[in-house]
Amino acid sequence: MTPAEIQAVQAELRRLTGSPKLTIRAPVRRGMPVELMAGEEVIGTIDRDDDDGDLAYHVTITILSEDLKG
Repeated sequence: MTPAEIQAVQAELRRLTGSPKLTIRAPVRRGMPVELMAGEEVIGTIDRDDDDGDLAYHVTITILSEDLKG
């Protein structure tokens, strides 16, 4: 993802969730995932899908069972 794509997807995620704490961190090296952050915590990844000219971004959020309360 380009820096412009990261900014646009981040803005849309913040708008959709109402959370200004969501940020997207670009990978530090080629081939590493683009990370979705909530504050300082990595909560998932974002993948860019450009299939047949239809560009989409897929967000995968991971919740560990040990983090669940109850």
